Amino acid sequence: MGGSKNEAADKAGFLDSLFRLIGKPGKKDASGSGGPPAAGKTPANGGRVWLIVGLGNPGAGYESTRHNVGFQTADRIAAIAGIQVQKSKFRALTGEGLYGGDKIVLIKPQTYMNLSGEAVRQALRFYKADCANMIVVYDDVDIELGKIRIRAFGGPGSHNGMRSIADSIGEDAKFPRIRIGIGKQPEYMELRDFVLRRFSPDEAKLAESAVSAAAAAALDIVKIGIENAMNAHNPKRRDG
Repeated sequence: MGGSKNEAADKAGFLDSLFRLIGKPGKKDASGSGGPPAAGKTPANGGRVWLIVGLGNPGAGYESTRHNVGFQTADRIAAIAGIQVQKSKFRALTGEGLYGGDKIVLIKPQTYMNLSGEAVRQALRFYKADCANMIVVYDDVDIELGKIRIRAFGGPGSHNGMRSIADSIGEDAKFPRIRIGIGKQPEYMELRDFVLRRFSPDEAKLAESAVSAAAAAALDIVKIGIENAMNAHNPKRRDG
C-alpha cells in the first residue's frame, strides 16, 4: 500500500519535471497551429515578429469616429487572436500574442493622431523589427465607405498620422498599409470636422464590414504574405 503511494508520487514528480522541460500540451493558436509557447514569448521555431499599428485618437470622445477605424481594427484582431491590448508602452496601448507561429504586437498609439510616429519609432527600435514586418491600418477619405485597399508601400498622402510616421522613421521606409474607406466629406465641411464625426446607423454597418475585412487582411499579410493578401483582398481590376 505504502509502496503504491511512493510509486505514484515518483511518477507525478517525473511528469512534472518532463513538463517543465518540454512544456505542457497547449491550446492551438488563433491560426490553427498546435502547441504554441505562451503569448508574448518569442516562438521556439524562430517565427517572425510583426507589428500591427491601428491609428486613431485616444479618449471616449473619439470612440467610433471615422478617424478611429484603425483602433477598431486593432481591437478586432485582438478579439480574433485572443490578445489583451492593455499594456502601456511606447506611448501606446499594446498587446502581444501568437498567430501562425509568428508573434504579433498590436499597437494603438495614445499620442493623438498627429504624433503617431513617436510610438511607431519606439516600437520598431524595441523589437528590432524590419519595417517590412509592420502593418499600419488607418482611415482614408479617398476610398469609398466600406471598402479597403492594401498597399505594400507608399507615401503618407494627406493623412496626418501617416505623415507623422514618415517623419519619425523616414520617408523612404517601406511597410504594408491597409486603408479603410470612410467616404468623401461633403463640400461644405472641413476635412478635420468630417473625420471626427461618427457614422450614421447605415454607415456604421458598412464601416463595421470594412473593419472586419481589414482585420482579416492584416492577419493574411502575416500568414500568406503581402502579395497574396493584396490579391485576395484588393478589388479586381476590370480589363478594357
